[in-house]
Amino acid sequence: MSSHPARWSLGSKLALVGLPFLLLALLSTAATLWVSWQLDGGAAAVNEAGRMRMQSYRMALSIGTGEIAALPDQVTEFNQSLTTLRSGDPERPLFVPWDDTVQARFNVVEQDWALFRTRWIDSHPSALQDLRVHTVTFASHIDAFVTAIESHMARWTALLHLLQMSLLGMAILGSSVLIYTGYLFVLEPVGQLKQAIEKIQAGDFDARVESGSSDEFGTLADGFNDMAGKLQSMYRNLEQKVAEKTTQLEEKHERLESLYEVTALVAKATSLDELAQGFAKNIARIAHADGVAVRWSDQDNQRYLMLAAHGLPDSMVNDELCVDKGACHCGAYAAGSGLLVIPIRDAGDAPRKNCSRAGFETVVTIPVSLHDHLMGEVDLFYHARISLSAPERSLLEALSSHLAGAMENLRLNSLEKEAAVSQERHLLARELHDSIAQSLAFLKIQVQLMRDAVQSGNAVEIGKVLEEIDMGVRESYGDVRELLLHFRTRTNTEDIAPALETTLRKFEHQSGMRATLSMQGQGMPLSPDLQIQVLHIVQEALSNVRKHARASQVWLDVQQQPAWRFEVRDDGVGFVPGGDQLDETHVGLRIMTERAQRIGAEVEVISTPGHGSSIILTLRPHAHPMQRASTSAHESSATAA
Repeated sequence: MSSHPARWSLGSKLALVGLPFLLLALLSTAATLWVSWQLDGGAAAVNEAGRMRMQSYRMALSIGTGEIAALPDQVTEFNQSLTTLRSGDPERPLFVPWDDTVQARFNVVEQDWALFRTRWIDSHPSALQDLRVHTVTFASHIDAFVTAIESHMARWTALLHLLQMSLLGMAILGSSVLIYTGYLFVLEPVGQLKQAIEKIQAGDFDARVESGSSDEFGTLADGFNDMAGKLQSMYRNLEQKVAEKTTQLEEKHERLESLYEVTALVAKATSLDELAQGFAKNIARIAHADGVAVRWSDQDNQRYLMLAAHGLPDSMVNDELCVDKGACHCGAYAAGSGLLVIPIRDAGDAPRKNCSRAGFETVVTIPVSLHDHLMGEVDLFYHARISLSAPERSLLEALSSHLAGAMENLRLNSLEKEAAVSQERHLLARELHDSIAQSLAFLKIQVQLMRDAVQSGNAVEIGKVLEEIDMGVRESYGDVRELLLHFRTRTNTEDIAPALETTLRKFEHQSGMRATLSMQGQGMPLSPDLQIQVLHIVQEALSNVRKHARASQVWLDVQQQPAWRFEVRDDGVGFVPGGDQLDETHVGLRIMTERAQRIGAEVEVISTPGHGSSIILTLRPHAHPMQRASTSAHESSATAA
């Protein structure tokens, strides 16, 4: 069974300190009062003894003068004084401070009084010569008795002074001890408590009061420390909660701001290139990424083509314009995996990947999908190892969802424009068909008239019909030429190569020349509208070769990187560019130049007489093919018209 230490209250401590001084003060006061009482009694005894001396002189005077009538009363009075001195009188008070000297001298006084009374009062002597001497002797003995009493009282007076000085010293010492005890037990704890309260008020919740006592102030200090600890815990929890709420609000604010910026970008973007470039810059700032690549996937999700890049080395951008699925960390998306944080590590002796050579340590791949259809991905590159929190993942996925929606909107807008252009072309084709059909019907009639004129032998009618036929043939030729100039070729939404192959096969069939197609590199695919414009220019170049070059072979060289470049070259007779030969028969060169200008491309003509010709179509590298596609839809319609 454990024993608890005794707890002393503040009142007990103060009482324990003050009680000895109180007892000493009471004893000193009682002793002082007793000594004072003794001194008062002694003083009264001295007075009474002084009366006895006077009484002795009075009796001697009465005896000497013979007036003995008053003598009995005087004797009685003297006896009463002796009795009073012997027994004392507490009422007066009167006490003789008896000691050996006083007692002896009192006995002498009694003996002298008996002798004086016997000789001078009871015997009534006639001779009075010795009365005076005897009276003086008797009075001197009374004076000696008084002197003894006064000597004894002097000692009591000294004792009284000693007691008074002791009482004063005890009062001073007790006051000092009580003041020190009050400071130690009361003022100092109150001061510490006050300082601690002031620190708490100033916001210093680490303030504590030393609790080294077991009295009320110790209990108060324990309670204050417990209260301060709870306040500190509550304040820290409050600070933590405020910091957490502030962080959450800041994250939500940044999230809303990021979503707003991307929404504004989506709203004002008019082309896929503008959208991709703006999105790459924004997400690099939002995600604090060192590099960003926005990639577009083909329909089978087997190739990932780079739409935009930010913060990546040029060598890495050039090498990864087109990435096959599974060939790198990028393009490694698996269905249902969502956002991936992939650490980049060197695989022993295996060739280092572009991202590793560029110094990146982590790549974050974010799928760009809409309605469970993967459209591409956004790759974030970091020079350090990172991890993403749940809010950061949610924000990045939301941004990629915005990008997917914007890309789909641009695609739908492009399809709408393409449908409008296609409809206009169909209408134009029907009109041309109608006009050619009418011309052919007119020629059929003229042929019948020619038969009739030949049978009749009317030369004038024959000449007239021939002129009509010639005019009709010319008109039909013009219509057919215009129709062939803009004939529709079916294009592929992902690759222009099949359309070029079809064009060359038709050219070989019409001209009998051998045509060869050469494709180099892998670049961004051309939109359907842009493919049509490029095909028109290539077809016009082939038409010029067929009509004017007198060549035996034609080559079509296509280069996709770093920019699309189409070159139609032949081994014909050639010509001098800019010479007088460029008359109406060479109007195709002017048409090709005009078409190239409308789509933001350049046409270059290289020819040497006797060594063939080359017509080069180059798409400007600073303008993304998809951007040119969005601006060419209306132009292709206007050109076809």
